[in-house]
Amino acid sequence: MDLSYTPEEEDFRARLRAWLAEALPTLPARPSPEDWPGRRAYDLGWQRMLYDAGYADVHWDAPPTLRLIFLEETERAGAPYVGAGFVGLLHAGPTIAAEGTAAQRARWLPPILRGDEVWCQGFSEPDAGSDLAALRTRAWRDGDDYVVSGAKIWTSHAEVADWCELLVRTDPDAPRHRGITWLAMPMDAPGITVRPLRTLAGSAEFAEVFLDEVRVPVAHRVGAENDGWRVTMVTLSFERGTAFVGEVVACRRVLGELAREARANGRWDDPALRRRLGALNAEFRALWRLTQWNVSEAEQGGGVPGTGGSVFKLRYSHARQELYDAAAEVLGADCLDLDRPWVLDRLSSLSYTIAAGTSQIQRNIVAERILGLPKGR
Repeated sequence: MDLSYTPEEEDFRARLRAWLAEALPTLPARPSPEDWPGRRAYDLGWQRMLYDAGYADVHWDAPPTLRLIFLEETERAGAPYVGAGFVGLLHAGPTIAAEGTAAQRARWLPPILRGDEVWCQGFSEPDAGSDLAALRTRAWRDGDDYVVSGAKIWTSHAEVADWCELLVRTDPDAPRHRGITWLAMPMDAPGITVRPLRTLAGSAEFAEVFLDEVRVPVAHRVGAENDGWRVTMVTLSFERGTAFVGEVVACRRVLGELAREARANGRWDDPALRRRLGALNAEFRALWRLTQWNVSEAEQGGGVPGTGGSVFKLRYSHARQELYDAAAEVLGADCLDLDRPWVLDRLSSLSYTIAAGTSQIQRNIVAERILGLPKGR
């Protein structure tokens, strides 16, 4: 493993920094968090700027180390997050690039890179809990189409999406991990009902999606029929392996802001708080090194992150919650003011031990696939 950067990689960093310094001041004002059409236009507009500048394909075609540098520098510069493009750029797109046919890559990847289309994720279901293999949304073959009926929940960005990466059960009699298929579903197909869900933080980036005999062409299947669980593991490896890289940088920035706020409001005099912030600083420095390790491993494994992503996801989820608990301590009574910095982030941090695979699931993966322990009964 090599955690250092080559001269070529540092040159990429320098060119990216220079471009960000020129591009960011030209952005329009950010839309209201409740204005989802406006947020979609803003996020896709930024993606188009990246495309025109030659940076849009960093997530897929560049070596993992360049992806790491890109995410690090854009976060440090305060560039827009991928936002509504999250699922397409960081989940569905890399999966299609790795598992799709030439025709599928040609159809779906360029519009994602140009900022023309948005994807949502239709994995979780109301009655499946954290056990993704317990999904029951049914799809049966009818000529050149699959006919899909069922329900999904926590469907990210469904309210503004053009496509959905959808998991369906195509063989109800097969062992539950073997009867699943990965489909790309057009969100304008007849039979789809989207109901936005409002989170504790007041946002509505998730939705319930109800499917009533929705027809999806067989040509939109990624991978073989009933091989969707394996394809999904590719999707989840990207979700857990590199999708949170920018957020680690953001957390390290927040730590610095917390220290400055504590000095300004007098709470820095509390030695217990200083120790807490110091421990978190060490935690996030270690997580950054773990990220570099995972990226280095991915470079040797064809670009797909390995099981180390589960180690990262498990610890990062809890460290993020601890960070924003420390922010509440710094703020004191102001931690109840939703207009203060970090308060909404603290509420959203509660979801991180659930999103992208619960901490319990990550512990099982670490135990079975890294430590070689027997599967639990």
